[in-house]
Amino acid sequence: METDKQKIKTLDETDEPPPMDQVEERVEAEMKLIQGKAKEEIATSLNNKELIREGRKMKKDAEGKLKQLREEDSKP
Repeated sequence: METDKQKIKTLDETDEPPPMDQVEERVEAEMKLIQGKAKEEIATSLNNKELIREGRKMKKDAEGKLKQLREEDSKP
């Protein structure tokens, strides 16, 4: 069985980021989510309203990024 070289497309031709870059974005978003949760929990125990807001913002941003990445992954 022979591979038809005319049907092979490179990542440059499809404008897709390499799989390593795709994973890196997801890991960064998940780490940001974890950091936001930790910051919010610590700030809550310290009654620090400013840190609570920062933690919630970090979580919200990370959740949005993860949602975006999941939607991109589900596209055919």
